[in-house]
Parts: sequence; C-alpha cells; structure tokens
Amino acid sequence: MKKWYADPLVIFLLIGAVIFLLDRASGGFGEDAATFIEITPALHKRLADQWQAQMGRPASAEETRSLIEQWIREEIYYREAMALGLDRNDTIIRRRLAQKLNFLTEDMADAAEPTAEELHRYFEARAESFREPARFGFEHRYFSADRRKDAQADAQAALQDESQAGDPFILQKSYAGRSEREIADLFGRSFAEALQSLLPVSEAWRGPIQSAYGWHLVRLTQYSPTHVPEFSSVADKVLEELRLERRREANEALFADLRAKYEIRDLTVSPGP
Repeated sequence: MKKWYADPLVIFLLIGAVIFLLDRASGGFGEDAATFIEITPALHKRLADQWQAQMGRPASAEETRSLIEQWIREEIYYREAMALGLDRNDTIIRRRLAQKLNFLTEDMADAAEPTAEELHRYFEARAESFREPARFGFEHRYFSADRRKDAQADAQAALQDESQAGDPFILQKSYAGRSEREIADLFGRSFAEALQSLLPVSEAWRGPIQSAYGWHLVRLTQYSPTHVPEFSSVADKVLEELRLERRREANEALFADLRAKYEIRDLTVSPGP
C-alpha cells in the first residue's frame, strides 16, 4: 500500500505551504532590499582565505563557484530562518550572539594600542600583581616509608654517609627554579614549606623532611627570593593584562548603556498590597 506522504500531490502541497509561510513571514517576495544578495570582492576574498587556511592551497575556479553557491544557500536559509523567528528561544543561538557582541566590543577596545606611558603607569599601579614567587633548586635522596621499617631514622643516619643514595623515586632526583606551589603539587604542602628552613644554599645535605611519599634528605642548589620584576622583563604580560582589563571595562560600559534602555518587569514577583 502506498504511503500517503509519498504521494506527489501531498509533497507538492507541503512545499507550497512552506513557501507560503516563508512568503508571509518575510513580507512577501517583492523586490525589496531583503531579497537582494550581493557577492562582493570582500566575500570572495574571505571564502578564498578560509579555503586556503583549511586546505593549504588556493581554491580552483570550480571550487570557488561551489563555495559561492554554498554561501548563497546558507545566506538564504539564514534569512528565512530569522524571518520565521527560528532564532527565538534557542539557548545556543542566544549565547553565541551575546558572545559575538562581546567580541565586537573587545575588538573596538583593542583598536587603540596602549602607549608606553600607559603601560608603565598600569604596571606601577599594580606592581604587586606581577610579583614573582620565591624559587628553589634542589637535589634529594629518598627513603621510602613503604619499603623501610623506619624511613626517617634511615634518612637521619644517611646524613653522615653520602654513599647511601636512598630508594628509587618515581619523579626526578633534582629540580631547578620551582616555586613553592609547584613543589607542593609534586611533593605535598609540608615538604614545600619545609624548604625555607633549609636555607641558605650550600653543599650540605639537610633534613630529613617528610613528603607525601616518605622522607628525604635535601641539598639546596638554588634560591631566588620573591620579588617584583623589572618592567622590561614582564612588558608582554603587562600589555596583555591591560588589554584584558580594557575589554572587561568596554563590555561593562556597553552593558550598562544597553541596560539603561530597558525596563525590566519581573512577573514572578507578586505586586504589593
């Protein structure tokens, strides 16, 4: 038995209904500005550049025609979908459009490059935020609490005998230029904090100090105290931070201006007596 929706007459009527709805939604297919589609040199270049970036070679003449036709199809569908209001109540589209408006605002904020004076002033006002943490370099000999009956005592005895190399360790035997936070991520907070007590740097082994793995003898090989760096060494970071701040300020200013245009009515709040 032939299915009703496969009947050519039904298909024709459905297509006609869709065309009618699109016609009504877009105000008819009269020759107004909404029905003109312009293929500009800028569009040609953008599509060609996108193809080049994706394929690693220029598009051929046939491929270019195909790209244009694909763009025309997409543009027509986009316009008709907007005319039908298909963008409404769509969370993904709402968020994407809001994001694009933010990007546009940020691009405008980035248009004016900060001057050298502005960068220096920004750095001086926020110098503490660019402070470098103290950094350590060290070697260690590991004594496993799992393998030994008294790892702490064995480590203590090994202070006088450098031939006792300790047990195999899953991480490195030496480190350089690591911050306390980085060391804590590897060995645990108590180990990282104990390194300060081993100063100053010397050839002597000190400890033992405990980590998340067991006990260690440590020889400090490097130490640089916390400090605010010279501007020249963090100029790129200062520039990026200033740009980010300007983008945030631009977005906040834009939203404040737009927010003032709207009256917000909260229908979930019951009116007072």
